[in-house]
Amino acid sequence: MSRIRSIALAGSAIATFALGGCMDAGGSIPSASAPISQAEAQQGAELHPQLLEEFGGAMSGSQADYVRSVGQKIAVQSGLGNAQSDFTVTLLNSSVNNAFAIPGGYVYTTRQLVTLMNNEAELAGVLGHEVGHVAARHSQRRQAAAQRNSILGAVGAILSGVLLGDSSIGSTLAKGFMQGSQLLTLKFSRSQESQADELGIQYLTTAGYDPRAMATVLQSLAAQNTLDAQLQGRNSASIPEWASTHPDPASRVQAAYAKAGNGGGVLNRDTFLTRIDGLMYGDDPAQGVIEGRQFIHPQLGLSFMAPDGFYMVNGTRAVSINGQSGQAQMSTAAYNGNLDTYVTSVFKALGGTQQTLAPSSIEHTTVNGLPAAYGTARVTSGSSQVDVVVFAYQFSKTQAFHFAAIAPAGKAGVFSPMFNSMRRITSAEAASVVPRRLDVVTVARGDTVASLSKRMAYTDSPEARFRALNGLGANDTLQAGQKVKIVVRSR
Repeated sequence: MSRIRSIALAGSAIATFALGGCMDAGGSIPSASAPISQAEAQQGAELHPQLLEEFGGAMSGSQADYVRSVGQKIAVQSGLGNAQSDFTVTLLNSSVNNAFAIPGGYVYTTRQLVTLMNNEAELAGVLGHEVGHVAARHSQRRQAAAQRNSILGAVGAILSGVLLGDSSIGSTLAKGFMQGSQLLTLKFSRSQESQADELGIQYLTTAGYDPRAMATVLQSLAAQNTLDAQLQGRNSASIPEWASTHPDPASRVQAAYAKAGNGGGVLNRDTFLTRIDGLMYGDDPAQGVIEGRQFIHPQLGLSFMAPDGFYMVNGTRAVSINGQSGQAQMSTAAYNGNLDTYVTSVFKALGGTQQTLAPSSIEHTTVNGLPAAYGTARVTSGSSQVDVVVFAYQFSKTQAFHFAAIAPAGKAGVFSPMFNSMRRITSAEAASVVPRRLDVVTVARGDTVASLSKRMAYTDSPEARFRALNGLGANDTLQAGQKVKIVVRSR
């Protein structure tokens, strides 16, 4: 979480590389795509800088140049443009596994998703899938539901019907609480995702890549999702049934294999691994780092601990804290030196324009030497009630941070340990936070999955992480001479 801001993306359907989407009518695969129109080019140009800000900014250097070249090579296969320069392909500084595209020839992938890939054909397949969404004009087909399917609107509609009921206050609060969450991928229908897969496979074939790469990268993403769920203590790696009628990931992988046939074409595995060697993995310290239950931000000079049984997602605007018994976010806002005014303004922002939300009272305390203020508002939603808590801390005369938490009425105490854990960090603690990076190594004689896993910069589940990172199944072994990825600390 580097900063907080607000961007207006309602009305634009972003094509995302997801394992699922909401049910909707699809369409046949076009034999040729209409070129990018002037209106689409203008829309993309307007949204591009906002998306860069929203997703950690654009990366530069040789790795970004490589991703751009592969993306432009695959995108031109779509017929949307006649020249590779018609497409703007961006490597984003984000630790979330995702890729997306918008009309106008703008294609994006996060660095974290790139680290999960194992060859150039997989990179081309992911970007081709995104271009396929744009070529099939899936965004336009979803335009009638633009507010529901915008980055925040989709999440608001989902969460409001589950945690808070169908009230307007529920919808507004949900949008605020789930900013930065990975539920961004709830976008296109099952048939549209399948169609984008098939178009991506076509583009791979015409570009000379092995079309089976679409299936293998989907398989790797499914395995990583499963591992992430296990590491975070979630019961299921899939998005909950209430959120989406998503297709089964295994079925989608099988369908991709079937569409690819016997394959053929290049993978460019060694070239790919050499070009992404050294790419940052996981959180960027400049945006704060999650280490187990701890969040630490060396630049902002703060740290806190999530409650037991909760997991965190680090976004560019906020850190979300998620669990079965409640949800919260840590963020910041404009501060004029008055904590009471600050707390009141956060409640007002959560209530939005449709509802007035205010605490019953504001209490004052000190947390680890920090002046703090907090308030609670009880909200009736349908037949149930929830408590909304805002807990704010003054770090300086011009800087404050806050938690906004929501839980069933009377149950917000689950967040008390987290509220009481907020603290300043020392300069030594800040200096100790260093990024993780990929290190591409050549397997030597005698190296095994177990031995190389010990070099991973993780103490929890290093072998499972190594296997997911390298697309290895439970029984796969290594061969001397092959290149593999490990994650190391960099200084």
